Amino acid sequence: MRIVALLLVSLAGSLARGQEYEVRHVQGNVYMFANTLGNVTIQIGKDAGHDGVLLVDTGAPRLRETLLGEIRKLSSDPVRFIINTSADADHIGSNEVLLKPPRTYQLPAEVALFAQDNVLQRLSRDGSGVSSGAWPTLTYLEGKSFAFNGEAIQMFAEKNAHTDGDSIVLFRGSNVLSAGDIFLTTGYPVIDLARGGSIQGEIRALNHILDLTVPRSMQEGGTMVIPGHGRLCDESEVSDYRDMLTIIRDRVQDMLRKGKTLEEVKAARLSRDYDRRYSNSAWTGEMFIEAVYKSLGEHR
Repeated sequence: MRIVALLLVSLAGSLARGQEYEVRHVQGNVYMFANTLGNVTIQIGKDAGHDGVLLVDTGAPRLRETLLGEIRKLSSDPVRFIINTSADADHIGSNEVLLKPPRTYQLPAEVALFAQDNVLQRLSRDGSGVSSGAWPTLTYLEGKSFAFNGEAIQMFAEKNAHTDGDSIVLFRGSNVLSAGDIFLTTGYPVIDLARGGSIQGEIRALNHILDLTVPRSMQEGGTMVIPGHGRLCDESEVSDYRDMLTIIRDRVQDMLRKGKTLEEVKAARLSRDYDRRYSNSAWTGEMFIEAVYKSLGEHR
């Protein structure tokens, strides 16, 4: 899938040179399997109040064995719940092996896999290339909440952001939010128009994340945010990302209102003051501007 190639970008500055992954304790019950191919959130129970292991996304296929090994280091409990934040291959790579776990990885247990309904619709279409063993077993339209490992877990569907099947996940007790590919520190968000993504939905989703996060002081600390790709963040970094996208959106929208063509908008280099930070070879500033232009043009 082309969308995966766009997101396989470097985590330079987050991982040591040559290091492909690391596992770090975020806070509370939540750990982050940070890696160069896409982050995985791991929630485990502690002391007497443990129900099992919950994962947000299951990573890229290439790191499957590594992920399973790191989960076993954190907990001997079985994986009981998985939540996919999108249908991207780098988010569902270990779905099938975890839904039908061999005894060498965990005790036999029923595993429930949640996702927004459009994820199932896309994965189950002819030609998706994804085995039915990796499909979500439970879906929702707007969201779902339940208690696990002594804390409330809330899933929120974020319509038409990166795609039409995005979700974010809030661990209320641990005060951690998994943002999926709605929020990245490695580049501009990929607005996947072919799969229902939009710049307006992307900004709405980031605003919702900011509504859910609470800083400790001066917009720092407090709720920690795990991006789909990149390093661990807090509310202030999500706010900066939202502001950047809003500024670029407004610049493109202004040129659209003036009747400018796509080529004229691209020539204006409207993202030039952010490209050094967010543009990369897989998803350039020009590619992002084109997606924003087409997204806004579709809804004029």
